[in-house]
Amino acid sequence: MTTTRIRKIAASLIALALAGGIAASLPAEAATPETRYVTVNSQGSIKVTPDAVRLNANVSFVAGSNKEALAKVSTVGTAVRAALTKSGILKGDIATQSITVYPEYNYTQDKGSVLVGYRGSQSFVVTIKNAENAGAVVDAVVAAGGNELQIQGVTPFVLDASKATESARTAAVKNAKAKATSYAKLLDAKLGRVNYLVENSSPVEYSPILAMGKAADSEATVVDLGEQDVTVSITIQWSLL
Repeated sequence: MTTTRIRKIAASLIALALAGGIAASLPAEAATPETRYVTVNSQGSIKVTPDAVRLNANVSFVAGSNKEALAKVSTVGTAVRAALTKSGILKGDIATQSITVYPEYNYTQDKGSVLVGYRGSQSFVVTIKNAENAGAVVDAVVAAGGNELQIQGVTPFVLDASKATESARTAAVKNAKAKATSYAKLLDAKLGRVNYLVENSSPVEYSPILAMGKAADSEATVVDLGEQDVTVSITIQWSLL
């Protein structure tokens, strides 16, 4: 290799080293543009009328033996299912939650615990998809089950919340953008692109209450549906310009 070529290579390496040193000595803010952003949480809620009702019922009977108690429960349960079917409830909307049988005692101060029989029970959860017919279904179940049946809960709820959730989602984004715009204005900035959006939850809010009453002009049971909130909660981050 000639002396002239060696000198040229050395000069090039020195130039590259000087350039790297200059770049390294620049302030961080000069090398990388400053990144600013705003992150906000928001909710959107839409009120809807429930389109279904959840019925919780229990059949219970005390007899002289486990077998007799369960047989009686089965007889009453069959009558309840027939009443539900006659009221337009599909088989798939009737579910057994539990079946139990156990000895039942009566306690007295003189004799202590005395066996009085065996209690059998079967609990049902029924989805009534025609909410307007819920009162009539309750009355039919009570008539079929008699005194061995207890109504443990009648709860209106939203069976199909897809449309309401979409509306709530739109409201949540609108609220989030308004909040972010307000922060940007306070910081003398403008909103840029969206960095990310996370949907935290989209629940249907309802309280498990016994929502029944009697009609003023008859003995028929009325289930008051009321209104419930479908809510979507989100987190969005915008870059600031």
